[in-house]
Amino acid sequence: MTHDSAGNGAPRDEAAAPEPRVEQSTETPLEQDADGPQQATWRVGRARNVRLDRWLGARVPWMSRTALQRLIQETAVTVNGRTPKASTRLNPGDEVTIVLPPPPVRTLPAQEIPLDILFEDEHLLIVNKQTDLIVHPARSHQSGTLINGLAWHFQQAGDGALSSVGEEHARPGVVHRLDRFTSGVMVVAKHDTAHWRLGRQFEERRTRKRYLALVHGDVEPLADVIDLPLGKHPTIRERQAVRWDDTGKAAVTLYRVRERYGDFTLVELELRTGRTHQIRVHLAHLGWPIAGDDMYGGRHLHVRDVLPAGSGGDRLQVILNRQALHATLLGFTHPMTNEPVEFIAPMPGDLADLIGLLRHRGPCDCPKVAGAELDLDAAI
Repeated sequence: MTHDSAGNGAPRDEAAAPEPRVEQSTETPLEQDADGPQQATWRVGRARNVRLDRWLGARVPWMSRTALQRLIQETAVTVNGRTPKASTRLNPGDEVTIVLPPPPVRTLPAQEIPLDILFEDEHLLIVNKQTDLIVHPARSHQSGTLINGLAWHFQQAGDGALSSVGEEHARPGVVHRLDRFTSGVMVVAKHDTAHWRLGRQFEERRTRKRYLALVHGDVEPLADVIDLPLGKHPTIRERQAVRWDDTGKAAVTLYRVRERYGDFTLVELELRTGRTHQIRVHLAHLGWPIAGDDMYGGRHLHVRDVLPAGSGGDRLQVILNRQALHATLLGFTHPMTNEPVEFIAPMPGDLADLIGLLRHRGPCDCPKVAGAELDLDAAI
């Protein structure tokens, strides 16, 4: 890579340079965070003096060179942390980061899956994702995902939301993700420009996200900042863990107690980062696992766990069999109008009913905590 005359390492446009041959990529993207925008980072290997757009074309085969140039123009690509041009030349050791739309879903079936659509315009869609729904298709789940349901929704709506993106980009543009058993609000982009602009807001942490979680135990103090680095669990593949070694990534969660029921606590959570399983691991590490989250020490709940003896009914009846975590609020700048927007997703019935039981059972303490923002009457 060439540097400017000040020697600051900024990539420089060299449109007149000869065009070397670009071979099909065998490089593997560096590890990326799984709980944020679709982002990949590569370290340039043997390529020398290669245009950025051509180099990316060998690594993102589902996008045309023109589409990649638009992506670069939208500042969704950086080279060594700086904003490049499509004609920027790459050399060994350069680090290229790109915020990507997901691959096309032409080969994935559209499926009629009930979706709770909170808002929709010609640019984006807001959905209140139900529990037990995977967002992105994977090798083991090519159907029954949110993307399959969105494909059906756009086909049936008849508004051309998918086809207007073009054949190459015929996909619902999911910008971020929620765990399979986490419910709540998500934004979906309906064309590439909206996708890239929203993805940049998530990448730069310019969105506002608030969650509600029901946890085991009596949380003290009433508010705090959890600043603990997270990374892959050293022995259990599916799990994350607090890591103090060089594999840990900075992770910050703010919590505020909203209601206390003695053996359970309802907390409002604000994310400053978006690591995989961040809320679940942070709360469990402090001794307050999320109810129902058996991966991180929570317990599935039966009637006997909530109501006292003599309350009647089947005390072995399961009332919660997934983590009691709900993405309640999402705020961002509209990608096309630049106006601030905010959306609230009401809790699904299983969590709302459980909180109703705890309130009715008592005790129920509702402390006033500075910075708490969610209207529980609207959310539950």
